[in-house]
Amino acid sequence: MKRLSSPTVKLAAKQIGENLATWRKLYNLTSQQLADKAAVSRATISRLENGDPKVSFETFLNVCRALSSLDAVVEATDPYETDYGRVRADQVLPQRVRSS
Repeated sequence: MKRLSSPTVKLAAKQIGENLATWRKLYNLTSQQLADKAAVSRATISRLENGDPKVSFETFLNVCRALSSLDAVVEATDPYETDYGRVRADQVLPQRVRSS
């Protein structure tokens, strides 16, 4: 079954792609140089920078690594870096969450 991206996901993908393109330019890298560093094709870099949400997660992470921003991505997704996560940090998390 084909999944359709929500408008919110499409917008986020576009913004992240633009951010990655800006990082690439700040490092004064061509798209081919970044592609070589990330072990992907130049076309894949173009798709990612243009906000294609179908680019693989692994590719996204490889590009972040090549741009020295992988640690920032990991930190941005750390729940304990948020107010909510810090409030709940002392609670025991369930191994699985089951629907009720």
